[in-house]
Amino acid sequence: MSATAAAAFRATVAAAGFVLDVPVIGAAEAAERVLAHWADGAELRALPDGRWLLVLAEPVEARADRAPGLPVRRLPGGGLAAVGAEGAPVPTGRLALPVAGAVATHPIAELPPLDPSDWLDPAGLTLHRLAPVGAVAEPAPVVEDLPRPARPDLRAAAGVGARSERARRLTEAAPPGGGRRVRLPGLSRAARWFGRLRLPRWGDGSGPVAFMAAAVLIVVVAVFLVVRFAQLIVDRGFHPGGVLFAVAVTALLARGSWAARGTSAGTAGTGGSAARPAGGRPVRARRPLLRGLLARLVVRSPAGRLVHGRHARYLRELTRAFEQRRWDDALRDALRLAGESRPTEQGWLSLGLPRRFAGALRPTPVTGGPAGVSPMSGPTVQQHLAGLYRQAATALEQEGRIDEAAFVLADLLDAPAEAVALLDRHGRTAQAAELAEGRGLAADLVVRLWWRAGERGRAVRTAHRRAAFADAVERLSADDPGAGRELRAAWVEHCRAGGDRLGAVEAAWPDEELRPSVAADLRDAVALGGPARGRALAHLLALGAGEATRALALAVLEDAGDDTGTTDDAGVTDAGRGRATGRSALAGALAGLPGADPANDRELATAALRAVVRDGGFGGAGGSGAPLDQRTETALFEQLAKRADPLVAADLPRPRRPARPTADAGHEWAFVDRPGTLPVLDAARLESGLLLVACGQAGVRLLGPDGRVKARWDVPADELVLADHGGAALLVARYGQVREISRLDLGTRAVRYWGTVRVHGLVPSFDGRQLLTRDEEGIAVLDTLAARPTVVWRELGGEQRPVGPLVRTPTSCASVVASRLPGGGVLTELWRWDQPGWELRSRTALEADLLGEGTALLATGRLLTGQPDPARGSTTLRWSTDREPVERLVDGVAPAGPVVDGEHWALTLAPAADGTVRVPTGTASEADPPRTLLLPNATAAGQPGAGLPAVGLRHHGGALTFWHRSGRVLATTADGSAVLANLRVTTG
Repeated sequence: MSATAAAAFRATVAAAGFVLDVPVIGAAEAAERVLAHWADGAELRALPDGRWLLVLAEPVEARADRAPGLPVRRLPGGGLAAVGAEGAPVPTGRLALPVAGAVATHPIAELPPLDPSDWLDPAGLTLHRLAPVGAVAEPAPVVEDLPRPARPDLRAAAGVGARSERARRLTEAAPPGGGRRVRLPGLSRAARWFGRLRLPRWGDGSGPVAFMAAAVLIVVVAVFLVVRFAQLIVDRGFHPGGVLFAVAVTALLARGSWAARGTSAGTAGTGGSAARPAGGRPVRARRPLLRGLLARLVVRSPAGRLVHGRHARYLRELTRAFEQRRWDDALRDALRLAGESRPTEQGWLSLGLPRRFAGALRPTPVTGGPAGVSPMSGPTVQQHLAGLYRQAATALEQEGRIDEAAFVLADLLDAPAEAVALLDRHGRTAQAAELAEGRGLAADLVVRLWWRAGERGRAVRTAHRRAAFADAVERLSADDPGAGRELRAAWVEHCRAGGDRLGAVEAAWPDEELRPSVAADLRDAVALGGPARGRALAHLLALGAGEATRALALAVLEDAGDDTGTTDDAGVTDAGRGRATGRSALAGALAGLPGADPANDRELATAALRAVVRDGGFGGAGGSGAPLDQRTETALFEQLAKRADPLVAADLPRPRRPARPTADAGHEWAFVDRPGTLPVLDAARLESGLLLVACGQAGVRLLGPDGRVKARWDVPADELVLADHGGAALLVARYGQVREISRLDLGTRAVRYWGTVRVHGLVPSFDGRQLLTRDEEGIAVLDTLAARPTVVWRELGGEQRPVGPLVRTPTSCASVVASRLPGGGVLTELWRWDQPGWELRSRTALEADLLGEGTALLATGRLLTGQPDPARGSTTLRWSTDREPVERLVDGVAPAGPVVDGEHWALTLAPAADGTVRVPTGTASEADPPRTLLLPNATAAGQPGAGLPAVGLRHHGGALTFWHRSGRVLATTADGSAVLANLRVTTG
C-alpha cells in the first residue's frame, strides 16, 4: 500500500456510505452496524462478492480506521468511490471499489437491494393500539376453557363386547333402578302391543265408526290372548283358572313399563353441579302405584314359578361362566350390584332382573325415590354375585388382565376406589386419575394422581377448584417427597399469582427449603399494612431478617408505626387500633414463631407481652378479626412469657379483656355534614385501616381514615371487586352491560388492564383468581389471571336462569333461579352451592309473593323484602325463613329496596324536610336491633329528593363501609359499636 493510500485510511472523511465485509464479520454483526446508522432515505444493497453497500441518507464524518466498514465518498461527478479507489473517474450511478490491487466498478442500481425490516421479528411483542380518551373498548370474545368431563369407559378399555341375546332379552327396556317386565313366552309382543294401544276419542273427529272398530279389534285381540295363554298354561301343567288374571297382569305391567320409560331419564351430569336432562330440571322416575302390588300377586300365583325359574337359570349360567373363567361371556352377562353410590332404601317389587349399568362411567347423583327390588335383590343372591365378582377380579389381576379387573371392581361391584388403587398399582396412573375424577372420589386423591400422571396444570386447577392443595400435598409427600415438594411449590406459585402473599407463605412454610423463596411475598405483605403486615414481620424475623425489620416490628408493637392517623373531629375512635396497625397480629404470630436471633427474639417477645397487656388481649390475632377464645389467648401469652425478659414477665399482670361497647336500637351515627367534591360510587375499608374508593371517571383513591390521599390511580372505576385475602382488587368501569376491568395489586400498588367483557352483573368479591358473573347463558366463572377473559366453569343454562344478583361468600354461593317447565310455566327456587367446587346443597321453592322490586338476597340464603306504605309513612321489612316470614316495621318510606352485602343490610329512606336522610341498618338476625345512619344535607348536593341515590354498603375486613354518591364515606365496626372512619372525598 502506498503512503497516500495509508494516509487516506487514517484520515477523517465525509462518508456517504460504507462497504461492510459480511464474510469476515458475519451477518449478525453487519446487520447491527446497519441498524445503528439507518435512517429514512438510506439504502442497502448486496455486492457480488457477498459484501454489503450501505448508502447513508446524509454524509457523516468518520475516521476510516474506526468506521463500521470501508468508507465510501461521493465524487464531484456523482459516483461513489471507496477509500483507496479515488484516483479513477467514476460515472454517476456507479461504485468504484479496490479489489486485489485493481479498481472494479459496479452499477449501483443493478445491485440486489436488501430490506432491513426483514430482520425484525415481532414475535413476543405486545401490540397496543391507542384509542381516544373516554372511548369504550369493544369486548373481546370470551374464551371457553371449561374442564373436560371425565368419562372413562372401562367396558371399552377392557374389551368387553355386547351382551348375549339371552341377557339382552332379560334386561332390555326396564326403568332405571327398577326391575324388568315379566316376559312370558309367546305373550310379550302381544302384551306390549296391547299396552301401547290408544283408543280414539269422540271429540277428535274419529266418530262413532272408528270407535266401534277399535273396540271390536280390542275384543278380538283379547280373545286371542286368552285362548293362547290358556293353551300355554294347560301345556305347562297350570290350572286354567289363572288365565284371566295372568293376562290382566301382563297387560298392566307392559303399560307401566312403557310409561315409566318416558319419565326415567338418566341423571348423569356432564358439567356443573346438578345433573339434569335437556328440559333443565332434574327428572324423578315415577313410581307405579299398582305395580308392586301386582308383582307380589304374580309371585304368589302359579305364574310365579316361571319368574323364579328364569332367574334361577340365569344365575346358574352366570355362575358357571365365572367358575369356568369364560371371561368374555361372564363379563358380558354380569349385572352391576348396588354399591355405596346407589340408594339402599328398597322400593316397589319388580319381577324382572335388576337394571344393569350399560353407559359410560361418570359421576351419577342419587336419583329421587328408592330403587326397585326383585326376587334377585335378596342378600343371599347379592352376596353370591359379590363373591363371584371378587374372585374374578383377583383372577383377572393375576392373569395380567388389568382392564378387565378394573371393570369388575368399578362397574360390577361399584367399588371405584378399589379400581383406582388397582390401576395405580399397575402403573395406569392417568387412567386411575380419570376414573377417580369421573366417579367423584376424594379431591386430594384426584390431584395426586393427575400430578403423578404428568397433567400438572389439570392437577393445580382441580386443587384450586376443590380446595384440595393441603390434603394433596400431604398425601403425595408421604409417597414421594420430591413430587410433594414440587406440588407444594406449585401451590405457592398459585397463591402468589392470585395476590395472596400470606397464603403463599403459609403454603411454603412447612418445607424449610421453600421458606427463602417467599421473602419477596413477605415484603409485599408488609406493604399491605394491618394484620398482614404483623404476620409478615413475624415470619421475616423467623427467617433472620436484619435490623430494619426488627426496628419496624418494635415500632408496630409500641404503636409508633401507626400511619393511619385519627381525627377526633370526624368522630373517629381508636377502637380496633391494634388490629389496624397489625399489632395484635404481630403479637400473636410472635408467640408461635420464635425469631432467628435469640437476643432480638427476647426483646420483641417482651415488647409483645407489654402490648398484649395494654390492649387487653390478642384481639383478632387469628386473622379472621374475631376475638380468640380465652384458652387460646392464655396459651399464646404463656408462650411469649417464656421467651420474654423474666423480670418483665413476672411483673406484668394477666391481660383483661375490655368491655366491648354495643350499639342499641336507638344509636345513631352521622356522616360528615358536607358533601365531597368527588362522587363515590363504591368504597371499602381494608384491614390496614385505609379506604379504597372508586370515583367513576375520576379514578380510584386510597385514603387514610382522615381523608388524606395515600395513593391514586387514574383508572375509571364504578365498581370494586375485592379479593377475600385483601391483596388484590378489580377496578370495574361500567358502560351499560360492558365492563372494562383492570387488576390492582394492593401490595405493589400496580394496575394492569385485564379485559373488556359483556355481562349482566358480577359479584363484588372473588377469591383472587375466579370472578363470578352472569351472562346470557347463566353463571359464568372467569379466570382473571388468564391473558384474556376465559370461562373456566359454568352453572345453570338451558331452561334455567339466575334471577337478580348472585350472593357469594368464600364458602358458599346462592342465587334465585327461574326454571321454565315443559308445560310453559316457570318454577322459582333458591339454589345454594358450596364453594369452591360448586356442589349443589339445596333447592328451595319460593312463594310468588316473596319476589318483587324491593327483594334482596342475603348470604344466609334468605330473602329480604322492603314494602313501603306511603299512606302510613312506614316501610315493612320482611325476612323469608324456613318457618313463618318475619316482619319488622321501620318508620319512613323507602323509595327503593334494601341494599345487602353478606348478612348486613341498609335501607335508605326518603329525605326529611331539612334534607337529612335516615338509613336504618342491621344484620340478618331478627333479634339484632337495627342502628341508624344520618346523612345530613343530602338534597343540597344537587339531587332531587325523589331521585336520591341509595347509600351503598360493603362488609369487608371486619368492618362495614357505607358510602353515598355525594362524596361521603363512613366506616364502622361490624357490630356498629364504633366509628372507624368518617370523611368526605375531595380532589385535594
